[in-house]
Amino acid sequence: MDEKNFMTSEGLQRTKERLEYLKGEKRQEVAKKIAEARSYGDLSENNEYEIARAEQATVEEEIFELENKIKSAEIIDGKKISTSKVSIGCRVTIKNTKTNQTLEYKIVGDVDSDPLNGLISNTSPIGAGLVGKKLNDVTLIKTPAGAVEYKIIKIKAN
Repeated sequence: MDEKNFMTSEGLQRTKERLEYLKGEKRQEVAKKIAEARSYGDLSENNEYEIARAEQATVEEEIFELENKIKSAEIIDGKKISTSKVSIGCRVTIKNTKTNQTLEYKIVGDVDSDPLNGLISNTSPIGAGLVGKKLNDVTLIKTPAGAVEYKIIKIKAN
């Protein structure tokens, strides 16, 4: 569990709220489904029981994952972000060297990732390809659509 999960304080709060919901309300809901399915009799041919047990396994797996994310959480402090190179928490503007299209992203942890709103994870192909690079660096990033060369044209704290 050496891997840190970078997130904002809001992302940590959302994660804790989701965990609380799963451990309370959702576990109770699934337990009721299992009890109801058991009441139907023979479990060997009880589809409702199998579905409820699969849901229970999914819920327990998510609880385990969220607990680990919370244990390894490292809060991104906006006041401590350096702009000497691309890092988690900074906003970076990049230019496609072939098309001259510019894009702006904020590099965040997985919990806060929202690509449609310009928030990309440090573990995504583009995020991972940018982290550690400096202003005016050109980097080749392998994306699902193919390799694209980007130049870093601006790095700011927020």
